[in-house]
Amino acid sequence: MHVFEVWAPNARTVEVKVGDAKFPLARKERGWWSGEAATAGPGVDYGFVLDGLEPPLPDPRSRWQPNGVHAQSRVVDDGAFQWSDRDWQSPPLSSALIYELHVGTFTPGGTFKAAESHLDYLKELGVTHVELMPIANFPGKRGWGYDGVDLYAPFSAYGEPDDLKHLVNACHEKGLAVLLDVVYNHLGPVGNYLGKFGPYFTSNHSTPWGDAVNFEEAGATEVRRFLIDNALMWLRDYHLDGLRLDAVHSFNDRSAIHFLEQLAGEVRRLEAAVGKHFMLIAESDLNDPRIVKAEEAGGYGLDAQWSDDFHHALFSVISGEREGYYADFGTLADLAKSLRCVFVYDGNYSEYRGRNHGRQVVGLSGHRFVGFVQNHDQVGNRAKGERVSHEAGVGRAKIASALVLTAPFVPMLFQGEEFGASAPFLYFTDYDDPELGRMISEGRKKEFVAFGWSPEEIPDPQSEETFTTSRLNWSELGDEPHASLLQWHKDLIALRRSRSELSDGNLNSVQVRFDEDAQWLVLERGALRIACNLGRESVELGIGSGAQVLLASDESISLSGTNIKLGPDSVAVLEVASQP
Repeated sequence: MHVFEVWAPNARTVEVKVGDAKFPLARKERGWWSGEAATAGPGVDYGFVLDGLEPPLPDPRSRWQPNGVHAQSRVVDDGAFQWSDRDWQSPPLSSALIYELHVGTFTPGGTFKAAESHLDYLKELGVTHVELMPIANFPGKRGWGYDGVDLYAPFSAYGEPDDLKHLVNACHEKGLAVLLDVVYNHLGPVGNYLGKFGPYFTSNHSTPWGDAVNFEEAGATEVRRFLIDNALMWLRDYHLDGLRLDAVHSFNDRSAIHFLEQLAGEVRRLEAAVGKHFMLIAESDLNDPRIVKAEEAGGYGLDAQWSDDFHHALFSVISGEREGYYADFGTLADLAKSLRCVFVYDGNYSEYRGRNHGRQVVGLSGHRFVGFVQNHDQVGNRAKGERVSHEAGVGRAKIASALVLTAPFVPMLFQGEEFGASAPFLYFTDYDDPELGRMISEGRKKEFVAFGWSPEEIPDPQSEETFTTSRLNWSELGDEPHASLLQWHKDLIALRRSRSELSDGNLNSVQVRFDEDAQWLVLERGALRIACNLGRESVELGIGSGAQVLLASDESISLSGTNIKLGPDSVAVLEVASQP
């Protein structure tokens, strides 16, 4: 026997179909329906029949869709898995090194089980938090996961629900916390049946993905409940340590209590109930520090947010790129401001946006912000999925990683970044609708033709080859330049662990010197100096007396008295006894 419940406020009748049998559900308050099915239990497939219309629809809260987004749901027994992480507590975010990975391309197997084979590697690298790109069930056999439609069900091609639990349990056994990227600002275009059940979406707001999620209109209470219960499920039933919330700037919510504030409050109550700490990290391009301010200070109460301005400032300097939003960046002054103030645009005028943008960060730690030079978007949304080492060379990739790993923010690496993976990370999909697949492929070509690319050069998102090309090649770890770049990252991470100046989130203690013409920059963190030369000529910089080089990116770096000489595209980390 199993009790089924579903929210379907507009339906006149609701039945659950198990095999050939149908069981009627009784209407409850606020559009909820509930009823028992004597023949149902763990492992049984079922679907909901609304107003007698068949075929049955998948459960909006389906815990498993083993046969795809259009098929019936399957009952899962969450209590069957045997956990061994009872005393586990995740490391604090202030000491974190986050590693973002895509389950399907992280290993040749592309499954939850296969990912376990590389946990020792991540631990040895110095990773503390593994961040999984979205795994909510989406159409096809491959994809990024940002088109999920079964938000409660792990992607069936990655494995069964218990396989995900086993991966999380294995991570905890090795001292690795696990974060999950969740998408609450939209659902995918294929297999999305939520609108048949109730007002999950509103046409009063539009998004690049269609009608917006209904956060504020009639029915919004249950829609918000649907999303918050989903967040709590991942934390409670899958023992995840936190969530990364995709594109919260796309939430259209004018409620007195914003959805993010409500979510944060309920996660804190779950913390108190289970005695474990959870973290919430937002992706936002609003440049609004209220997202990470405490509720008591008028904020939404999230733990951290991605620092896009730091990425844009760093990447534009490293790569020389000025297209799109990079037009607002490109100077060492921008990079220096991002290191000291977080937001380059904190109320000042943005040429790209054509308006003033952002708000100043006041009284917040750098630990409230995640810093990176690569992530799935910034690599995968490029025409050919180029990484920093592909785009700018190994020397500049070392400069970028040195600044990411010595900045006052929580550092994050994207899979393969640490060894300059030869594999790109491309945009790939697997839609079974031929017309939608054609539109995706043609749209991708048109997007980059506008930037001067030939259509033949743009990988087809629908091609399986585009997906397989994006898989990491682990056999190249021992080859150059991958081996030396990997060692460079290990040394930087070890240095960050050993020096309190580098894990200090006090933005007021960060100092930056630079020369825009000569293209050098020195980041000062306590007694440490991170000296970077992005110019085409060697430079000699005053660095201070009693200096010693702790790390050097190449052999062109040398000390002479109180000065350091840096060759083009080189970086050194030094310790000084006194100021120059």
